[in-house]
Amino acid sequence: MSSDSQSSFIEATVDDNQPPSSPSELDSLPSSPTTSTLDADSDDDEETDAEREWKESLQQLELLLTMVVVPYMGKYFGRKCAYWGWAKFMQWKYPVEIVVTSGATFKGAGAIEAAATL
Repeated sequence: MSSDSQSSFIEATVDDNQPPSSPSELDSLPSSPTTSTLDADSDDDEETDAEREWKESLQQLELLLTMVVVPYMGKYFGRKCAYWGWAKFMQWKYPVEIVVTSGATFKGAGAIEAAATL
């Protein structure tokens, strides 16, 4: 670095023993709150804590839906739609009738297959 860039900065020195030189510095100091103000602030803090927890809960629920439930349901219904479409195509192309003997087993197998690769 050059000496020109170092000399362009001015550092203010603060002397803690001297009182503030202007009244605006006194106005900027925090005043001591009264007891009624403290009670109101604690109620506001409790509300903000409750609101913060509520927002965190909603965020966790949103993450659960977007990361787990929606992909699983999309995969399940997508495969169900694909199987239905393939069956319709095969019936149109080849005059073969497809019969599912156990609907519960077919649905259960679809659900397990959809969850297997998650």
